[in-house]
Amino acid sequence: MPTTTPRPYEPLRKMRVICHGLRLAMRDKAVAYKVVLAVGLLAIAFAQRAWLDFGLVLVTTALVLSAELLNTAIEELCDYVQPERAPQIGATKDIAAAAVSICMGAWVIVMLIEGWRLLLARA
Repeated sequence: MPTTTPRPYEPLRKMRVICHGLRLAMRDKAVAYKVVLAVGLLAIAFAQRAWLDFGLVLVTTALVLSAELLNTAIEELCDYVQPERAPQIGATKDIAAAAVSICMGAWVIVMLIEGWRLLLARA
């Protein structure tokens, strides 16, 4: 059995791969609008030095974006493996979408509460 030597750790290559993945993700409107809304609210929280609010928005946004990215990766892989309709693939995609919806629900609640607190309550 042939052995392969592991590739050395290349941080610059890893960063290129990450940036490429983020560029691909930003093409999806479901990801892009969340980034825009979160960056806006993060800027307001940062300007007001509301660090707890900033952290809460940052963590929930990271959670929902991670779920969106994993869902997209699962869907792409399923479409590649099984281009035709199949009940198992449909169930897999539905489960991944359900995970996104749970994260999305928490994100929407946090964004509404924090948006109200940062924009209206301090005006």
